[in-house]
Amino acid sequence: MFSLKPVTLSKPKGYTIFASLISLGGFLNGYDTGSIGAITSMPSFTSKIGDLSPLLRGFTVSLIMMTGAMPSIFGGKLAEKIGHLYVVMAGSLVFALGTGMEAGADGLGVLLAGRALAGLGEGLWLGCVSVYITETAPRTSRGMLVSLPQFMCTAGVCAGYFTCFGSARLESSMPWRAPFIIQSLLAMVLAAFCAYLPDSPRWLIHKGRREEALQALERLGIEKEEAEKDILVPVPVAVDVKKGIRGFLRIFEKEYRSRTFLAVFLLGALQLSGIDGVLYYAPTLFETAGLPGTTSTFLASGVSAILMVAITIPATLYVDRWGRRTSGLVGGIILSSSMFIIGALYLSDSVHPHGIARWVVVILIFVFALTYCATWAVMGKIYASEIQPMKTRNEANSLAQGVSFFANWLVAFLTPIFLAHSSYGAYFMFGGFSLLAVFVMAIWMPETRLRSLEDIQAGFQRLTTKSGNDDENSGGKMNGRMRLRRLLRGPILVGLETQTEGVASGSGSDAGGLGPMRIELSSV
Repeated sequence: MFSLKPVTLSKPKGYTIFASLISLGGFLNGYDTGSIGAITSMPSFTSKIGDLSPLLRGFTVSLIMMTGAMPSIFGGKLAEKIGHLYVVMAGSLVFALGTGMEAGADGLGVLLAGRALAGLGEGLWLGCVSVYITETAPRTSRGMLVSLPQFMCTAGVCAGYFTCFGSARLESSMPWRAPFIIQSLLAMVLAAFCAYLPDSPRWLIHKGRREEALQALERLGIEKEEAEKDILVPVPVAVDVKKGIRGFLRIFEKEYRSRTFLAVFLLGALQLSGIDGVLYYAPTLFETAGLPGTTSTFLASGVSAILMVAITIPATLYVDRWGRRTSGLVGGIILSSSMFIIGALYLSDSVHPHGIARWVVVILIFVFALTYCATWAVMGKIYASEIQPMKTRNEANSLAQGVSFFANWLVAFLTPIFLAHSSYGAYFMFGGFSLLAVFVMAIWMPETRLRSLEDIQAGFQRLTTKSGNDDENSGGKMNGRMRLRRLLRGPILVGLETQTEGVASGSGSDAGGLGPMRIELSSV
């Protein structure tokens, strides 16, 4: 199903350096996630801003996602016009202004206004970061590089937890203001990075700026052979150029909508698994499970964050060694099982301050968070970006990111309310969404590992224009065993390169699939 090979270290190429720099955006996203839940429970915060009810606390924490949803949807269209880097730069500056307002807030109103503004900025740049790396990375390293923002996000969660743990020793209101100050400064650093990075050569080619694309490729350090094969291809003259809302709605045309819906579902399902409910309210979850004292719950949260960073390192390095599909299915099964077991323990009233069940809950929360970081967190944004064609990549990815923001807001808003009224309801809900995602991925998610973006598009194009299916080709005769085997194997993505190389009878393991390669993209 997957193979592990040693990762050799050498002088980093330009594309690695640039991907690392722009991944600071992921760190900022994670830093807020790791700090805001702890901030709202600090005594210095409640004495200044007020003791928030579960409803108001959920609204305060989740507001940044709610306001980020709309600009995220249209950020891709803006990036299509002016480039990803300008959008990331603008969003970073807006985010810096918003977090600055949070740091200087003297009341809840200013704090909420700052979080709303920070959400607008984050919504602009968060989706563009993944698309930029997708378009500037070579195929052999694309998975690892596109997963860098997620690694940085995990590191940001860890940094957020421990910043709050350390700042609690400061005087006056600095314990809760310091994390916001750090976010504001880092956002300005991200904006400065954008002035240094090269534009996406694929975007430049798409805009007819070939000379600039060549210069960008030289800075990126992409091999000439791969550049000529995958990037520097002639761009046909568009005869159906669509602008404005019509251009955005193109993602729902027959040729593109299956990829759009798959990306939207995946990024939404990632959030509905409940990961941000766990990250935002980790101290509350551990306290509910029976860990005594604020210090112990914060430390437990910090330990989980450290382990999440640790497991994300090999997951990032080896993401191109195993399949996206494998990560999605295995991860989803573990995630849903963890949530269902925790929910069952609470439902049966087995969790008490001195019983063994509380440690089972704590361990399963760790298992859930670590599994998510090693599988879904790494796979999701890579897959959502790479399956989109150049014409609709920005718009489709932005819509998916917008849905992700909205789902994230729902989780962050509803989790404290669920926990206040039911100790088990949230866990069953998150487990149900995770299990649903497993079924969808099993049926509709083809493997894309180690394929060029152009070859992936060719494979999906064959799916939309294909006239028959496996049932028709086999005369409609398929018993239950054959259907089960095909379900486990999933759709098989084969593009133009596979035909050219003549590997129709080769093994699917070479491309990360779960079955034999076929010269078609078969759907179940």
